[in-house]
Amino acid sequence: MSRTDTASVLVHAPRSDVFRALLDPDARSAWLPPPGAHATMERFDATDGGGYRMVLRFDEAGGGKSTDDTDVVEAEFAEIVTDRRVVERIEFASDDPRFAGTMTMTWALSGTEDRTIITVRATDVPDGIDAGEHSRALTTSLEQLAAHVRAAADAS
Repeated sequence: MSRTDTASVLVHAPRSDVFRALLDPDARSAWLPPPGAHATMERFDATDGGGYRMVLRFDEAGGGKSTDDTDVVEAEFAEIVTDRRVVERIEFASDDPRFAGTMTMTWALSGTEDRTIITVRATDVPDGIDAGEHSRALTTSLEQLAAHVRAAADAS
């Protein structure tokens, strides 16, 4: 497990809005799942050393790592720097050794007052996660995060 995958997107919103969406369990449940999946947060503690347990349920069988249609994700927040960065360590609940180990996800925010560049960097990606699919999933999650932040700003 030495692969690193990255993706970036520009969102026309302040970093504080994007940062808030990274650490809000309802927001994360809305923007993180890929199309065809739905997330449930079983616990969420947005503090350094805190973390979450999320269950992703896929509309079609065959997409899950934990069961045929689910992914169970255990995450620990390793570092939270307000409006700058969120680092989390991710473990998948799976009997398949191809998904074993800890993947680190770093969500970095940069940009100007009203434009934020969001870059996600996944290190130590488990061998069982296809590189092309993971790249597309990271990009899709970032696009959904950007849309979520824009919609929240338009609603207020």
